[in-house]
Parts: sequence; C-alpha cells; structure tokens
Amino acid sequence: MKILVTGGGGFIASHIVDALVAAGHQVSIIDDLSSGRRENLNPRAQFYQLDVQDAAVADVFRRERPEVLCHHAAQMDVRRSVADPVFDARVNLLGLLNLLEHGRQHGLKRVLFASTGGAIYGEQETFPAAETHPLAPLSPYGVAKLASERYLFFYFMTYGISYAALRYANVYGPRQNPHGEAGVVAIFSEKLLRGEQPIINGDGTQTRDYVYVADLVRANLAALQSDFTGAVNLGTGIETDVNALFRHLRGLCGSTAPERHGPAKPGEQRRSVIDSALAQRVLSWRPQMRIEDGLRDTVAFFRERVGRLSS
Repeated sequence: MKILVTGGGGFIASHIVDALVAAGHQVSIIDDLSSGRRENLNPRAQFYQLDVQDAAVADVFRRERPEVLCHHAAQMDVRRSVADPVFDARVNLLGLLNLLEHGRQHGLKRVLFASTGGAIYGEQETFPAAETHPLAPLSPYGVAKLASERYLFFYFMTYGISYAALRYANVYGPRQNPHGEAGVVAIFSEKLLRGEQPIINGDGTQTRDYVYVADLVRANLAALQSDFTGAVNLGTGIETDVNALFRHLRGLCGSTAPERHGPAKPGEQRRSVIDSALAQRVLSWRPQMRIEDGLRDTVAFFRERVGRLSS
C-alpha cells in the first residue's frame, strides 16, 4: 500500500513509519524538520522536506499518489496556540486542508489523523471520558483538533475518503522531544540523567493518562486495516499524577533530586483520562505496556542519548 506520513521525522510518526516499512508498505514522508529529527527518518522511505502548508505538497501527491494519509505533522504546543491562535490555525487547519484537497484530486482513500484525547474534552465531567463525552476544548489547539475532525467528516461524506481520528492520550517513549511543551516524561528523564533539577508545575496532583508509543503504533496499523470511520480514543484508562511519575523516573534514573514544585500553569487541566473500550471493539486494540515497563524503556533510551551527547 502507498502511504504518505506527515511529521515522519517526529516522535510518534517516525515509529509508525518504521512499522509500515517493516510491514512492506511503500512509504513517503513530508516533514519540515522544525521539530522532527533527520536521524529519525527511515532511509527506506521517500523524504520530502516541506511544510504541510506549502504549494509543493501538490507535487508530492502527484508523484506518490498515496492511498492513505497518516497525518501527524502539527503545531502541538498548547501554550503557543493560546499566544498565537492564527499560527496554530494555519498549521493545524490550513495544513490539513492543503493535504486533503490535493489528496482528493489524486486518489486518496483513507486518512489516519492524530487527534487528541485530552484537549478535545476540556475539563472532564466523567472519568474516564468516552468518545460520547461533551467536546469542550479550552485552547485553540484543542479547537483546531475538533475542527479537523469535522473537516474529515465533510471529506468523507462529500468525497468518500474514510478516516480514523485517533484521539491519543499523553504519549511517551523513546525519541520524545525533551525540549518541547508536550513531553513531561522526556523532560524529567533528561534532566534527572544530567543531574539537573526538574520542576513540577503546581502541587503535582494533576493526572494524565500515559500511553506508550509502541501501543499507538499498533493502533495505527489496526486502523490502517479497519473500515471504521470516526473518532476513537487510544489510552490506558489509568490516571497517574505528576508526583508519582516523578518518583518513578527518579528511581529509574538513580537520582536523589528532591521533589521540587513551581507555580501551576494557568488553565492546566486537573484530570485527564480516556476510555478506550471503543478501540477494543472496532480495532481489536488495547494497550499492552505497563507504565513501569514503558518508563524503564524510555529512561534507557535517554540514558544512551545523554551518554552519546556528553561523550
């Protein structure tokens, strides 16, 4: 199958590319490398260094004619979306529309879209949140993800392009960027391994649903083979607070850093956890990695990375 992956040099999508290539698919990548890394690019995939908003995206679709678009390229910093909602919309909405417009003209049949299982629900009313939970995003980032899902529905109804909007919980694992807003596991791991002091925002009792990247790779492969169209949650259904996460990582890193707290982030959700029962029914998917094991593998990756950079 011919598959175009956007953001294929990034954390999650690079793992997906590796799995697609290993499964024998013909994969091409669009990534502007603004946050993705060249070292993450699979050498067996055709790479185009482009922004998803670029007019040259048309040439990629004309040349590659992908049957499937796996769309992970995004402006994913919630704080930046609040500070600059216009930029967020340009990347996350106009970028998607640029891809869909060229895709429909060149035989695109299906879209796997990286949505959000946290920001799209806002402050949850029930725990864990199912797909039927009210959608009340509190940031332009979350609004853009919701609007993207609505655009995908339009393209399905109008042009017959099926889609799976994969609402990810908080993803962690090897290759996560420790210098961005979206990766507390990576940030804490690298700081602890470097002997630096991580700062926990607020009292640290805020919870998240942490799902390991390899589990999401399996979900994407399942969605590729499925005829399911719509939105589906991908998480563990288990809440872990930041204090507990810090203690896990401190032990794995062999650190004695104290548990130090800073100011709370304004508007941060207190609890976020999603119900993935629908994914079990329509994708035969459930998470397999326990957080203790996933954190161990993630710390091992960052230990090797820190050692390589310091040698």
